Amino acid sequence: MIEVRFHGRGGQGAVIASNILAEAAFIEGKEVSAFPFFGVERRGAPVTAYTRIADTKIRNKSGIYAPDFVVVMDPSLLNAVNIVEGLKPGGLVLLNTKLEPEKLRANLGLSPDQRLATIPATDIAIKHRLGSKSAPIVNSSVLGAFARVSGVVGLEPLIKAVKKNVPIKIDENAAAAREAYESVVIL
Repeated sequence: MIEVRFHGRGGQGAVIASNILAEAAFIEGKEVSAFPFFGVERRGAPVTAYTRIADTKIRNKSGIYAPDFVVVMDPSLLNAVNIVEGLKPGGLVLLNTKLEPEKLRANLGLSPDQRLATIPATDIAIKHRLGSKSAPIVNSSVLGAFARVSGVVGLEPLIKAVKKNVPIKIDENAAAAREAYESVVIL
């Protein structure tokens, strides 16, 4: 089973990203489970969402405490949440940032076998007019990068899931996912 934990802020699309990833894996014939964790939520508050992907029925309905992948949609969360908590050996963190992974790795506390990838998802979202400049919606961009670095889902099933699940700017979201797929930097 593959377990993915998303960290974002309310309004960025972390919950939708979790659902889109599950949909893409479902298109590929996998068993899936996706759900959010909410506290007292408001726009801008930290949000966590989870996706499980497996070849067999998923019976575990708990939160994900030892993820294979952590996706961070807002780099300001690095100062608010221990995003690498429980990350499995060999796990990967995908971070929305313009910074190079080499500059971030030491600050995250990753072990030598854990990997880091970065994507300027905010810039990609703004370029494709997803959300506003002050509140870009980065989920499609982050998912395109995730497809590339994880190999968990293919780009085309992901694009199908994006097109099925986004309510507006369908072509722009698909283009952002494709651009991020090609732009992600893996350390």
